[in-house]
Amino acid sequence: MNSKKQILFPKHQQILEQMGENFKLARKRRKLTTIQVSERAGIDRTTLYNIEKGSGSVSMASYFNTLRVLGLQDDFLKMAADDVYGRKLQDLDLIVKEKKSKK
Repeated sequence: MNSKKQILFPKHQQILEQMGENFKLARKRRKLTTIQVSERAGIDRTTLYNIEKGSGSVSMASYFNTLRVLGLQDDFLKMAADDVYGRKLQDLDLIVKEKKSKK
């Protein structure tokens, strides 16, 4: 299987880096070592290092398992939950359909 390297703009990379920092702080607040978290998450320590650095090359499963170990698995459900832009698009579509049906 041929996989392409994902390209991120700098401002988007900063978001991943902030998320990685959040993972690191959550681990440290729980006084867990990188070895403990990586073993419990079933990932390599290098993978955890990449998560904490905000790498875009790490699988979603690895991010999820790390959240699970930290007791933050429900945070995973918050991603894309508040789709303000999508709701605006949907509302516009409904308005257009309503106008067409009145004709």
